[in-house]
This record gives sequence, structure tokens and C-alpha cells, in this order.
Amino acid sequence: MTQNFTGNFTQQESLPEESIQAAIAVMRHGRLHRYNLAEGELGETALLEQEFAAFTGAKYCLAVASGGYALAAALRAAGASQGDTVLTNGFTLAPVPGAIANAGCTPVFVEVTEQLVMDLSDLKAKIASSGAKFLMLSHMRGHIVDMDALMAICDVAGVKVIEDCAHTMGAAWNGTPSGRHGIAGCYSTQTFKHLNSGEGGLLVTDDAELAAKAIMLSGSYMLFERHSAGPDASVFDSIKLETPNCSGRMDNLRAAILRPQLRNLNTQCAAWNARYQRIEQGLRHTPGLQLIERPDAESYVMSSFQFLCPDFTAAQMSALQQRTAKRGVELKWFGADQPVGFTSRHDSWQYVTAQNLPQTDRILAGLMDMRLPLTFSLDDCDLLARIIREEVSLLFQAG
Repeated sequence: MTQNFTGNFTQQESLPEESIQAAIAVMRHGRLHRYNLAEGELGETALLEQEFAAFTGAKYCLAVASGGYALAAALRAAGASQGDTVLTNGFTLAPVPGAIANAGCTPVFVEVTEQLVMDLSDLKAKIASSGAKFLMLSHMRGHIVDMDALMAICDVAGVKVIEDCAHTMGAAWNGTPSGRHGIAGCYSTQTFKHLNSGEGGLLVTDDAELAAKAIMLSGSYMLFERHSAGPDASVFDSIKLETPNCSGRMDNLRAAILRPQLRNLNTQCAAWNARYQRIEQGLRHTPGLQLIERPDAESYVMSSFQFLCPDFTAAQMSALQQRTAKRGVELKWFGADQPVGFTSRHDSWQYVTAQNLPQTDRILAGLMDMRLPLTFSLDDCDLLARIIREEVSLLFQAG
């Protein structure tokens, strides 16, 4: 008997009751704007910044409207200006090159490997050929490159690294939290990320001037002293009148929703990894399917699942997507000619000059991607693996 899956790939868990009550409390007092505070009140947004700084071990934290806004603000605050070249992954999602363009800079894409991380040999070559002094490193879909090796390359070349940690909140490389290797780390709290406020972002750094500029960019007016997770007021003296207000603040309502979730993040991360590992176990040794093996130094958090079918043709990949969809399994194919929904690739972003990435294109042609919401049980994950295994095996045997 053919089994089908009936779960919903876009249905997240409900918010914890503590988040709901915190949101109600903010709505009752009506002070949603982060700077609209009662006498002696610190505010939910400032408290979230303090708590997230402590969680990551950073000196400074800024809460903003989205992960993409955090990336653009970090880039501008790090000193990037109109026309500068910024390196980034050939495999990422649209908000990353979008943030580079938002800062007035030009993206140059670096090849990725079959482990879905940046190719460090191509990184060296692109640094040399482009003269770039900025790298916006995307930990795409939760896969972390060898950060020790990458930082060694960038430090020698004088390249500032900004980490896109939209998919790696709670993850680490060799014990160092994701987002803490470069000059700044940026995180998303959009609905499908590890903390859910619908939309939102967080920026962490140990650089006082970068933090001050990001705070001013976010739209602090002259209220920067209300940022308890920001640098000393004296740091703002030389930049407060020359840094534009590009309003992108987080509000107290979203911060109130996020703070209880942050306290439970480690538990949630373990639950995602249990689901990821269950599917990985079910797909191992499937003919025609290649898993993404994880290095020992990587402490990952996987709220999605990726696999490769490197020998499949475009017709077979399309057929796999259609056959699994008929059985209730939603796979996203990064080799499709046109962007679909959230899924796009470097040749979809026509505001960027077309670039030649043969290695990345070959890998994406065989790449499938699947969300793993925590509304799925471990038994659900077993069923998902069985369905994918059966359909890949049938197509592989048919040739």
C-alpha cells in the first residue's frame, strides 16, 4: 500500500503561553514603540538585546525589523560604501544579495562545495581578483564552513566578515557560536527561523563603533542611551550627526514574543536536530541520493533538510519533485529555471551582473530542500524519509 504524508510544511508550532501573555501585557499598556517607556522602564526590546547578547557572548546587540535589515545595517556600519564589492555565497537566498544592494554595494558570488558551504579556494581567488574588503558569509540552510580556515584567509587579506546566521541561531563552530567569528553576526526571527516573531532581526558585535553606527542607522534619533546592550554614549559623539536614520527598529510587541522563546531555544534546537537525524538515518544508503555529511567541529541546528541527487537529469529532478508532491512531501528544487516562492538562485537576481559559477550551478541542479517544522513528529520524519527513499530509488533504477 502506498503511504502518503498529510502534514503541513508551513505550519509552525503555536507560540508558548508565556509569549502570548507577554504580548498581551504590551498591548494592554500600549507602549509598542521601543522608545515609548514609562518612568524607570527598560522596555522589552532593550531587555531582548541584553539577553541575546548574553546568549551569544557578544558585547553589543541591536534588535531590528528583519534579518535582511540587520545585514545591510551591519555592512554600512562596518564601513562599506556606494560601489564597494562585497563577496557572498553563490548559494544563498535573495535577502543576502538584496542587503548588499541595499547598502549600495556590488555582490560578487563565490562558488560553493557539495557540502553546501563556501569554496575556500574560490574565496581566495575572488578576494585577489576583486580586491573586495567585505565578505557577507551566508551559513545557508544551516551549513557552516570551516570558520577557522575562512577567518585565517580573510584576516590575512584584510577582509571584514559579516555572518548571515538566519539559519544558524544556536549553532557553533569549534564551540564558538555562529555569528561570533566575524566583525558582526546577523540573525532572523522571521516565522520559519529558530525564533518566531513573524518578522524581525538581531545584530551582534564586539565592535563599539559598528554597534553605535548600526543603532543610529536603525532610527534611534538621539535616544541611543536607551540601548542598554549598546556601547557607551561617548562612542556616539563622532558619528551621531553624520549617520543617517534608516528606520528599521524592532518594537516592544515582537520583542515580548521573542524573549520567552529565547529562554527555550536550546531545547527547540535539540528537537529540530532529532528530526533532522531521523530523516538522515532513513535516507542513508539510498541509491542515487547523497547526504550532506557534517564535520565534527560543527554543532548544527537543522530546521530544514537537504540532499543531492548528483547524477539525476533535470527531467528526473522535476519528476522527483512532482512525484513526492503527489504523496504530500514538499521538496524545493534549486535547479529549476525560474524562482518559485522563497526559492531563487544567483541567476534569478537580475539586478546583479550575471556571473559564471559552473561548480555551484552543477550542485544546485541536483539539490533538494525540505522544511522541518517542529509540528512534525519523529514518526512523521520516518514516513517522510520512506517516501523520499522510495521515489528516488524508483527514478534511479529507471535511469
